Amino acid sequence: MHLNSTETSHSTTLQYVHWFRHSAPYINAHRNKTFVLMFDGEAVLHDNFQHIIHDIALLHSLGIRLVLVHGARPQINQNLQASQIDTPFHQQRRITTRESLSCVMNAVGSIRLQIEALLSMGLANSPMYGARIDVVSGNFITAKPYGIRDGVDFQLTGEVRSVDTDAIQRHLNNHNIVVLGPTGYSTTGEVFNLLAEEVATKTAIRLQADKLIFLGKQQGLLNEQGQLQREIRPSQLNHYIGLYQASQPEMALHLRGAQDAATQGVNRVHLISYASDGALLEELFTRDGAGTMITDAHYEEVRTANIQDVGGLISLLRPLEEEGVLVYRSRERLENEIEQFAVIERDGTILACAALYPLPVSDNELRSAEIACVAVHPAYRKSNRGSQILHYLEDKARSLGIQQLFILTTRTAHWFLEQGFEPASVDDLPNARQALYNYQRNSLVCKKSLT
Repeated sequence: MHLNSTETSHSTTLQYVHWFRHSAPYINAHRNKTFVLMFDGEAVLHDNFQHIIHDIALLHSLGIRLVLVHGARPQINQNLQASQIDTPFHQQRRITTRESLSCVMNAVGSIRLQIEALLSMGLANSPMYGARIDVVSGNFITAKPYGIRDGVDFQLTGEVRSVDTDAIQRHLNNHNIVVLGPTGYSTTGEVFNLLAEEVATKTAIRLQADKLIFLGKQQGLLNEQGQLQREIRPSQLNHYIGLYQASQPEMALHLRGAQDAATQGVNRVHLISYASDGALLEELFTRDGAGTMITDAHYEEVRTANIQDVGGLISLLRPLEEEGVLVYRSRERLENEIEQFAVIERDGTILACAALYPLPVSDNELRSAEIACVAVHPAYRKSNRGSQILHYLEDKARSLGIQQLFILTTRTAHWFLEQGFEPASVDDLPNARQALYNYQRNSLVCKKSLT
């Protein structure tokens, strides 16, 4: 079947409308929240940086309070090379000599002016049209010398001593974007070269920011198999810091900052790519995101059920079975199928459950599975626990190589459609599942592609 341009345009519009509707809860949740965004000098040089600036302007227009922290390593290196000055590194920090300080200050000042200029654009037919953004920078970071470490004098390289959070908050309250660079000032008037990652981390902690976002080279945190880790706890980061220490020192710095921030009051830390157009919006306004989220928040975990959960499952499922919402499952059947179930449990109570059943398919059929028995405790049905457990099973299905999911429901088809499923028919089911379809229940069929 061939789609004409009108049909293609309509399909694209519907996808946009669907995304926009589902982003509304995130827009409401993020309004008036404080985000610290850190990007290094490589990000500023990348072709996608102008799109990042447009997305930052959009976040600002949605009422998000923004602090931007930029790095400047490649720009400093270029200035030093032009001046034929050599500054070695030790412990991933540049040894900043007095003669090299002007190269550092010129690079940092140039980037700040570039950011201010990009955020001031207001050309018609551009994403910045009509945006009135006031950008503020200043001596918000007080620094102190990094000192002598391992016998090495770091000279004018420093570390963060304090952050003027009161001044930053005043500017944020006035709807300004605050821009910080990798420099700080001492009480004696000296300028110190700092790690941008440390400036961002300390600022987020002192502000008790709602989010700290690192825009780095890669999509997020990858494990040894190259798989993206969508969510991880700060306690799990030590392994990855060691893994990246030699090969990607900048990533190791991001992970250290993430670990410090997540354990000192910053609820969410995100790692995303500066090279991926729209990654910032995707991370903030979609359920799956675009990178890795690091959090130490203590939510109920979704997990695979075990035999001890059978009693709790029965208590949760029986009322729905008696109403005819769910098909009856005996204790024996639940015990036999317990590994197919996922649950959310808190204080010994099963708050939500669902099951994933891989379906037998023939050679010419897509690998398929059915999600069944989705149930949420009545006291928690206004929460997102149903979405959580569905998302968990979708990830499990992907790991099993499942290409499409089916659900059969008599009363909650609209909810599954909101979760990205599409209306389908009995004929769309794999042949083996069609043979077991109960025409007396007359369940609606919905499907979702995982490819």
